[in-house]
Amino acid sequence: MRIDIWSDVVCPWCYLGKRRLEAALGDLPHVEDVEVVYHSYQLDPAAPRTATETAREMLARKYRMTPAQAAETQGRVIALAAEEGMHWRHDESPHVNTLDAHRLLHLALEQGRQRELKEALLHAYFGEARNVADHAELRAIAVGVGLDGTRVDEVLAGREFEAAVEADVRQAAAYGATGVPFFVVDGRYGVSGAQPTELFREVVERAWSESHASIELVGGGAGGGEACGPDGCAI
Repeated sequence: MRIDIWSDVVCPWCYLGKRRLEAALGDLPHVEDVEVVYHSYQLDPAAPRTATETAREMLARKYRMTPAQAAETQGRVIALAAEEGMHWRHDESPHVNTLDAHRLLHLALEQGRQRELKEALLHAYFGEARNVADHAELRAIAVGVGLDGTRVDEVLAGREFEAAVEADVRQAAAYGATGVPFFVVDGRYGVSGAQPTELFREVVERAWSESHASIELVGGGAGGGEACGPDGCAI
């Protein structure tokens, strides 16, 4: 079975959804036969590579919130992360571009280290408030999970895998995704948003035992931008 996931490395609900899916898979007897592949999406393709503000400051500016309102909005998702066993410093995370991070994720897929790099990038951004647009940071994270340093340097120095990132975005649109995270389970079921672990488990078990010709959307949609909705971020 294959599970395809569209997400961004600066999307809080994408990290929560990842954890909940992992918890669902952990209970399944056939987990070793499940392949997970991550696909690119950028919540803000115009975000700068050099940090000029935090994600919280961007949230307040973009949605005309007061600093207190932005802090409260972020605080709710940080609390949910804690329930999943994660300690986040998202209030300190910089608002930055993720194109190069996604390009490295495509390289990691080639080298059999994509799941490791995805987790490392998410943890770096949310758990350590690191700049995942900075090439030095990206190189350290990528090499740290086993990617070949020479290839990492080559990718970061050029535009390799940009077309693959764009193709991922087009495929998400073709599936009718309106928010991230977006999961396609075994090419049969689409799950939108960071749904509860129980729903992920149900869908995976159903896909394992049934056959469908087309994707059936399961679960709720997503909210608006970085502010996000109850279970996802709009794209």
